[in-house]
Amino acid sequence: MKRENGSAVYQIVYGAVIAAVYVALTVLFAPISFGPVQFRVSEALCVLPFFTPAAVPGVFAGCLLSNLLCGASPLDVVFGSLATLIGAAGSLYVGRKSKWLVCVPPIVSNTIIIPWVLRYAYGSSDLIPVAMVTVGIGEILAIGVLGNLLLAALERYKNFVLQKHMA
Repeated sequence: MKRENGSAVYQIVYGAVIAAVYVALTVLFAPISFGPVQFRVSEALCVLPFFTPAAVPGVFAGCLLSNLLCGASPLDVVFGSLATLIGAAGSLYVGRKSKWLVCVPPIVSNTIIIPWVLRYAYGSSDLIPVAMVTVGIGEILAIGVLGNLLLAALERYKNFVLQKHMA
């Protein structure tokens, strides 16, 4: 008996795997994943809603768990995770229109929200516009560059990695 890609169990498993990969990447690269100048490699996964809606809760759960496990401030756990959720949901929406725009919502949401988190959760002395630039650069590199590389690789191998049916 074959199960459709859209089945609830299949989507939950996809989301859980994405969350696990997000956590693993964040923990592995923890020294560069946090702070005013950050390069969170795991944010590249924010392009995955282009392939499956299960990626939206997957990257959100991964970000939430990563922030909890790595000792982030409660404000960061909540608002940093929400920034990733907003970005992933936006990626799902714009990904239906253009795969090249799929990286824009997470870059924008994190560039706007994270500097405020850094200021109020960690007492960063950087001016908000300066923090937006530094966070934005990290997001462009993580999502714009790595995310688009991931998108291109998965696009080429999507039938192998993201099969339409499971036995």
